[in-house]
Amino acid sequence: MKNNYQYSFIILIILLVVLCCVNISLGSISISFNTIIDSFLVDSSDYSSKEYIIQNYRLPKAITAILVGSGLGISGLLMQTLFKNPLAGPFVLGITSGASLGVALVILGSGIFGGFLATFLLSKWSLVIAASIGSFLVLLLVLIVSSKVRDTMAILIIGLMFGSITSAIVSVLSYFSSAEQLQQYIFWGFGSLGDLDWTEVKIFSLIYTIGILFSVASIKGLNTLLLGQNYAKSLGLNIKKSRLIIIIATSLLAGTITAFAGPIAFIGLAIPHITRQVFNTSNHKILLPAVFLFGAIIMLICDSIAQLPNTDYLLPINAITSLIGAPVVVWLLVRQRRMVF
Repeated sequence: MKNNYQYSFIILIILLVVLCCVNISLGSISISFNTIIDSFLVDSSDYSSKEYIIQNYRLPKAITAILVGSGLGISGLLMQTLFKNPLAGPFVLGITSGASLGVALVILGSGIFGGFLATFLLSKWSLVIAASIGSFLVLLLVLIVSSKVRDTMAILIIGLMFGSITSAIVSVLSYFSSAEQLQQYIFWGFGSLGDLDWTEVKIFSLIYTIGILFSVASIKGLNTLLLGQNYAKSLGLNIKKSRLIIIIATSLLAGTITAFAGPIAFIGLAIPHITRQVFNTSNHKILLPAVFLFGAIIMLICDSIAQLPNTDYLLPINAITSLIGAPVVVWLLVRQRRMVF
């Protein structure tokens, strides 16, 4: 069984590398694999135009796709295990909604609060900073609530209520905003993987790595929680501490991804279920790296489809992820219904 998992991981790693090269080669200008390899071997002073495109546009986008897909997949896995709910995802804590509210205050709030926010919009980092602050504030609220509430399901409900509150505020802001502001907010909501330069990718990667480290630290707690909270306590697991680590890991991953790439739908919900169909195990030591690989692979596929090769058109990444993720959710609901009845 262990060898079978090893072979599966080897296949997934090879597939990830191949898809990464395919993703880099596609776009309005087709680039051969030889050119891609040469771009990593030649001196930076000898760049051709295609090699410049690879190094400064397509490679950062491919790395962003890997970070976004793997991060959302791991976040979904953590939430589904914590809440024992197959339909839980990174959004259930309200972190993504908090990031969306921060962006809405910047884009839509300038029509209400005046020129300061309009000036702030000129900053390249404005949306990233606003989304980060919004997700951080919601994280603080969730952490305060989690320290006072014993029932894990209560945290799930409270997180969903935070999401409803932020959606209501966004609706009010939208009502008083101009058509141009609404269009800008809608475009941000489509999600994007190709807007980051190397500086932003490095900062994104740093925070992402911290979130991954918290995720790895939560593996033992996740495996123990599968046995039930009462049994986990009898084994000496500190439920509150484990729950806190899981929430922080999810918040760092989901909040950072939303801040840098926008709200990406269905990946966090669907990837853990797709992974469990291939890796028939509940051991998070296996599931966590498997979800990482599957999330990265699926997001690279989605981004490659969204690029519409050899054209100047780029489809919204959210549209593509929804086309893949929604059928998985439907399949899950149908399967559960059959199991119950």
